[in-house]
Amino acid sequence: QVQLVESGGGLVQAGGSLRLSCAASGRTFSSYVMGWFRQAPGKEREFVASITWSGGNALYADSVKGRFTISRDNAKNTVYLQMNSLEPEDTAVYYCEARAVVTATAEWGQGTQITVST
Repeated sequence: QVQLVESGGGLVQAGGSLRLSCAASGRTFSSYVMGWFRQAPGKEREFVASITWSGGNALYADSVKGRFTISRDNAKNTVYLQMNSLEPEDTAVYYCEARAVVTATAEWGQGTQITVST
């Protein structure tokens, strides 16, 4: 099992930037594909981005392509989400996900709120 703690959320004006961090502890960080999801009020949780252990394969939702960048530092057991050109539609609770490579089971952090004002 891996434990995940997100940080870096907050309030930002449209057009601004934020960087989220997700620190993992427990099992070997390299055994997991790491991802970010978000859930806006009244909506289902949706995929934002994911990254493999090597960092060589990153995937993004169409809505964030070109604005968000996911990265990971395996030495620090941390995954990041750099968010630029934020829009009010990006307002949501952002969750870090660790998906085990072998079993595909997923574990989640507690979430961090991002609010983008106009």
